[in-house]
Amino acid sequence: MASGYKRVLLKVSGEALAGDLSFGIEPSFLQGVASQIADVARTGIQVAIVVGGGNIFRGMAGAADGTDRVTADTMGMLGTMINALALSNAISRQGVKSKPFSAATMPSVADTFTARDAKLALEEGFVVVLGGGTGNPFFTTDTAATLRAIELECDVVLKGTKVDGVYSDDPKKNPDAVRYDQISFDDVISQNLKVMDTAAFALARDSRMPIIVYSLDDDAGLSGILEGRGASTLVGDLS
Repeated sequence: MASGYKRVLLKVSGEALAGDLSFGIEPSFLQGVASQIADVARTGIQVAIVVGGGNIFRGMAGAADGTDRVTADTMGMLGTMINALALSNAISRQGVKSKPFSAATMPSVADTFTARDAKLALEEGFVVVLGGGTGNPFFTTDTAATLRAIELECDVVLKGTKVDGVYSDDPKKNPDAVRYDQISFDDVISQNLKVMDTAAFALARDSRMPIIVYSLDDDAGLSGILEGRGASTLVGDLS
């Protein structure tokens, strides 16, 4: 089954890259994610990726511990670049061209992100991996994912995490929590369902950018999720 998508943006949480570890990157899980992405890229779908950094450093946690929020968030942005470089390299080792970009200027590490350059790289067959969040403090990488998807004119945002969709409650704490197959932006915001932050959902709603939430270790893989197989939740207008 063909997915019907031409250009997608995948948000990969830092915690997911840690796999079964409490922090850092689990190499086998990283390679598994890279393999899924490479398989999709080989079909001709253009793939952009925004990575989180929670497995390296979480800005809000650092701020709560006494570091000022701007410094803490900047440290978090640098953490996302570690993940971006690791994931881009892992994709390249799968035999698919990949190019990292950074929202923060660090020319010896990665090209500085512009929508123009990232679009050109996508059109040339590169998987682009976007680190540094939005480049500004106080904005999460979830918001960065939605923003980049809009800037790059993607068809959909895929939120790859440890949970196989959006639930009515935390499924780890409430065994009776119900997974939604589809839910509107207004409902996910009003119910304060925190699989992504409210700003990310609001931005997606205003730009009519659909979001698919799924588990990175789903047996169907990324290609299966794009084709409608596997467990996931579609967040978007129901009309």
